[in-house]
Amino acid sequence: MVSGKRKQANEEAKLEKMRHSAAHVMAEAVLSLFPEAKFGIGPAIENGFYYDFDLPRSLSPDDLPAIENKMAEIIAAGKPFVREEVDKGEARNFFAAQPYKLELLEEIPDDTVSLYRQGSFVDLCRGPHLNSSGEIKVFKLVSIAGAYWRGDEHNPMLQRIYGVAFLTKVSLDEHLKKLEAAARRDHRKLGKELDLFSIHEEAGPGLVHWHPKGAVVRRIIEDFWRGEHIRRGYDIVYTPHIAKLDLWKTSGHWEFYRDYLYGPMNVDGQEYIIKPMNCLGHILIYKTRQRSYRELPLRFAELGTVYRYERSGVLHGLSRVRGFTQDDAHIFCRFDQLEDEVVGVLKLALFMVKSFGFTSYQVFLSTRPEKYAGTIQVWEEATETLKRALARVRLDYDVDPGQGVFYGPKIDIKFEAWQGPTIQVDFNLPQRFNVTYIGEDNKEHLVAMVHRTVLGSMERFLASLIEHYGGLFPVWLAPVQVVVIPIADRHLDYAHKLADELKTEGVRVEVDARSETVNLKIRQAQLDKIPYMLVVGDKEVKSATVSVRLRSGEELPPESLASFKENIRKAIIDRAST
Repeated sequence: MVSGKRKQANEEAKLEKMRHSAAHVMAEAVLSLFPEAKFGIGPAIENGFYYDFDLPRSLSPDDLPAIENKMAEIIAAGKPFVREEVDKGEARNFFAAQPYKLELLEEIPDDTVSLYRQGSFVDLCRGPHLNSSGEIKVFKLVSIAGAYWRGDEHNPMLQRIYGVAFLTKVSLDEHLKKLEAAARRDHRKLGKELDLFSIHEEAGPGLVHWHPKGAVVRRIIEDFWRGEHIRRGYDIVYTPHIAKLDLWKTSGHWEFYRDYLYGPMNVDGQEYIIKPMNCLGHILIYKTRQRSYRELPLRFAELGTVYRYERSGVLHGLSRVRGFTQDDAHIFCRFDQLEDEVVGVLKLALFMVKSFGFTSYQVFLSTRPEKYAGTIQVWEEATETLKRALARVRLDYDVDPGQGVFYGPKIDIKFEAWQGPTIQVDFNLPQRFNVTYIGEDNKEHLVAMVHRTVLGSMERFLASLIEHYGGLFPVWLAPVQVVVIPIADRHLDYAHKLADELKTEGVRVEVDARSETVNLKIRQAQLDKIPYMLVVGDKEVKSATVSVRLRSGEELPPESLASFKENIRKAIIDRAST
């Protein structure tokens, strides 16, 4: 009897083979429609496949049905997938008109290479594939995107067609429903509809402009973040956006991360760069005077905006940008304090993400990579310290071998939508900058330095938050919490009086004073995803009450303003998730 895990592994292998075969079928379909097509690569990926093409014109979603129809013809024909082995010289002749295939061919060390043929279409490929195209069950082409050849922006931009493929139509339909739901929750779409942020080509790609409503949500998160950090013994600091290039040479960033740094600017004969991270500023603050072991730990926290060069092909709304604000902190402590400090960070991180409604995550412990700073003994001690901290917080985790950063091991908490909290132990910077304290023995000792974030970056976290709630922010985060809707102009004074009273309680409230129908105003408030609508007319004015309607469409019984204020105050204090 085949075990459940074995059966699942067999099914996954079959799916991967089918998806890879579907990519070849799509390539043949594209070639039949565009004989001048040049081919990149076409692998299987999670849930489906893609293929990169250099085509004579730009594709649009309107082209996908024609490609799907051609694919259906090839599948119906049941063309066998035939593996052939040829020497490189023969392969070069065969792919003489395919420059991307020729480039791939030269990177293969063997004298012979494998090709796969289905009918008249032949591709350079290791396989494996199905026996024939007729074994491809169900598929759907879903999107088109740009992709630089080999991921390098100096190379040509190709057109990437994505498809999905499954063993049953039920599985395909379920996946397409998930894609539709994800499209409706896409933070780029909702960010525009809810007037939260914008990115302007004329200002530069990957640079976010926060609109008033988006800035409200961000300010609430930042205020909550600061309050929790101060309560837990962190000192808030601020550091400049630029620094001399020599500082980044000393740190090693100029050597190791140069491709992600913006070029130097000359100021009074000195070279400066815009900062890619906040840690060096925190080190300089620490080193303004000699520190005693009695002062440690020191915890410096900063919502610091940094800038890193990301290729234009990978920029994506708020989740991949060139300027972003890290919820950064650096802890300077003795090695005997390290475990307690990591435990404290883990507890803070879990509290923060739970407060914002996230409950599902994975934890990874990343260990020593092939190239590393420090000694093996120090690495092992630090790694064991992180393991003990995870055990104390009772967090299950997976070991990610060799994936630590070169300066120390780390803990990553990852969510479905984004890279969340990270805790990194650093042996490198304390040595490079001689970051020390005077111990009980009156001797200098290197500090244990911890880099950590508990949200990640504000931009990526906001993208995840928008998609997590589908724009339906809980009351405490909603940019507008209440809209007062007067039925007629004669009710305006009462509406403004209610709004003023709510504002004195710190409630974010607007009055919709437009000369429109009540139903239209209610519909607009629902589109704006405002949690509460207070509809007021003659009856409410006379009885000094409000009629409450929720954005879900539910109508609540009329109540006094005092009662409504008490209910919304409780929802805000409790950080209710709805």
